Amino acid sequence: MVDEDLSKLKIDKSDAHFGRSRRRKKYLWLLISLLVLFGAGLYAMGLFAPSVEVELATVSQVYPSQSLTLLNASGYVVAQRKAAVASKITGRLEWLGVEEGSPVQEGQVIARLENRDVQAALAQAAAELQRARTEVVRVRAEQHEAQLNFRRFEDLLADGIIARSEFDQTEARHLRARAAVRSAEAAVKASEAALRGADVALDYTQIRAPFDAVVLTKNADIGDIVTPIGAAAEAKAAVVNIADLDSLQVEADVSESNLEKVRVGQPCEIQLDALPERRFAGAVHMIVPTADRTKATVLVKVRFLEKEPKILPEMSARVAFLERTLTEGEQRPRTAVSRAAVTRRNGQQVVFQLSEERATATKVQTGEEMGEMLEILSGVQAGEKVVIRPLEKIKEGSRVRLPGG
Repeated sequence: MVDEDLSKLKIDKSDAHFGRSRRRKKYLWLLISLLVLFGAGLYAMGLFAPSVEVELATVSQVYPSQSLTLLNASGYVVAQRKAAVASKITGRLEWLGVEEGSPVQEGQVIARLENRDVQAALAQAAAELQRARTEVVRVRAEQHEAQLNFRRFEDLLADGIIARSEFDQTEARHLRARAAVRSAEAAVKASEAALRGADVALDYTQIRAPFDAVVLTKNADIGDIVTPIGAAAEAKAAVVNIADLDSLQVEADVSESNLEKVRVGQPCEIQLDALPERRFAGAVHMIVPTADRTKATVLVKVRFLEKEPKILPEMSARVAFLERTLTEGEQRPRTAVSRAAVTRRNGQQVVFQLSEERATATKVQTGEEMGEMLEILSGVQAGEKVVIRPLEKIKEGSRVRLPGG
């Protein structure tokens, strides 16, 4: 029995058995081949390649004037016509009709001092003038009477009717009447001068704007003592400070070594820190003919070619001195990126952007070159990030990382 059982334990070498074995090996090699091809494809796609460290740049808004700039300088907006408005006399401020930002016209009363005593003096001077004019009327009447008597007595003397002494008395009265008229007329002139003086004194209590301007600061309040020199401890000199905003210019310091690049009338572009989205056209108005030895600079005044209500005195400014006047198309900002960020792939201009740690090619349309920048007409927007190097190691779908990532 044992020998019979052992005889049954032998390898089946039939054709069916070996056929199944060969099919299993064939499927195994086919699977291995597919895995190898799949891995090669993933490797070709960069899935197994090490990530590339890249440097990014930002697509920005660039003004064409940057490529035309010869020199840059910083300074401040300064009103060329300004005044500290004060009183000509000492007195207590009774009324103030303006505040910061108030526009004023030339001759406008902006404040008033207590003036009841001056008004009384003015009324007295007016009354004195009226009395003097009345006196003129009276003495002229007396002169007329004396003149008639003089002529009558002159005829009587010629006819021998009166004595010479009577004629002399009449002549003397006539001369005194004439003198009284001249004295009364002089008194009228003196009274008129006194009235004008009182009127001027009253006007001194009215603080007026010397020219069309805007109030910058208010230095005194109602009840303060105002004096022309501000000598008293509690006295105020200037009531308000005003400036003519039409006279605003940028005063910039230019290094002596760069002064040859600046000329009167030269076109400029002004940028204010308070209005960073705007650029203002300007021109060199004056090169002040003296230098600051402590800073080795020369003051250059640049005027605005167009007025803008938002421009205020003492704003900080940057001035670009240009080699020529900008055309209308060059006055608007353009979307641009570093020239190093644009490359050609498959006959097209592209930039690479980051998307989930992968480089993605974006087709762009470019325009003019502006120095180191290249105008972007379409494809990307200002504020977006693009890769600028190393573009030769990057292709679509490459794994990338930022420095330190």
